[in-house]
Amino acid sequence: MSRPFTFYEFFAGGGMARAGLGEGWRCLFANDFDPVKAETYRANWGGGDLHVGDVWALTPEQLPGAVDLAWASSPCQDLSLAGKRAGLDGARSSAFWGFWSLMKALNRQGRAPRALVIENVTGLLTSHAGADFTALCQALADEGYRFGAVEIDAALLLPHSRPRMFVIATRGRALGAGPAAPFHGAKVMQAFERLPDALKAHWVWWDLPVPSARNTDLASLLEPDDQAAWHNRAQTAGLLALISPLHRAKLDEAKRQSRLVGALYRRTRVEDGRKVQRAEVRFDGVAGCLRTPGGGSSRQFVVVVEGEEVRTRQLTPREGARLMGLPDAYRLPLGATRAMHVVGDGVAVPVVRWLAAHLIEPLLLAKPAMAAE
Repeated sequence: MSRPFTFYEFFAGGGMARAGLGEGWRCLFANDFDPVKAETYRANWGGGDLHVGDVWALTPEQLPGAVDLAWASSPCQDLSLAGKRAGLDGARSSAFWGFWSLMKALNRQGRAPRALVIENVTGLLTSHAGADFTALCQALADEGYRFGAVEIDAALLLPHSRPRMFVIATRGRALGAGPAAPFHGAKVMQAFERLPDALKAHWVWWDLPVPSARNTDLASLLEPDDQAAWHNRAQTAGLLALISPLHRAKLDEAKRQSRLVGALYRRTRVEDGRKVQRAEVRFDGVAGCLRTPGGGSSRQFVVVVEGEEVRTRQLTPREGARLMGLPDAYRLPLGATRAMHVVGDGVAVPVVRWLAAHLIEPLLLAKPAMAAE
């Protein structure tokens, strides 16, 4: 390419979107209000383009130039299945509208980004019976964007189950190929069908190639057994006592193998009308979705089964960073809680790179005549 692409990174966290976009991109402005994430961002990227503060307090004059891309990984706590599903008007997720007010102001100044990526949990497709997603699409259409949504599970590229929704929008007209698996699943299809016809006219079925089968599994990203801090027998027994009958059967099957490495996590389930904490395990070589350490259900554990011997321990922050696709050179905050706060609230780096290489960069490089329908 003749020049680096330029971008703004909103709700930047530790800069994982920046890591995924890579060296062919130049950040002109980044924003987050969380001091721990801001500290991590500076440690890895420097602080020259980072503004720490509430997105609602920003003005368009603070955003330099006119960029190719604005990336927004807006807060998802009010949309996630783990949250209370308050939607885009929830106390956290409503920060999206602070970002959007800036995009509208840039448009009025003739500086609207050529492309947008809005990343969130897949709950945005269904929250408030689809009304939140429709409102998002209407906002994009009102500012002259065409748009489409893809659902990508990081497990396509990493041993980490992390399904996320990406709305990619571009100004002007753009080609799309039609819905295709695995990126346009049932939730995306249903969200599209709920849209009014006027918004469907702005929709693009973005075409993405399916990645080759990954060649890594959970065990390949873990620290050597002799360098890990394992639970004592009582701690392991306490975790195993929480396992439900279904997952107990998985554990019993694992004991019949020579050695299996899996992931264990605690979840609150409703049984007989009451909430109970359960431990769930998986031995498919994939970790469950990483979360921020806001409570007991957010912590993830490694479980190793060798015959009748079962060992458990907490997943380390460095292992969590690897599961997000971050290199070992990436600087994490000191302290496991602070580090997992950054790691568990980011976007998977290889997913960003896949989107950039196979959709965003070709879209930006295409001549208008090639992009027109």
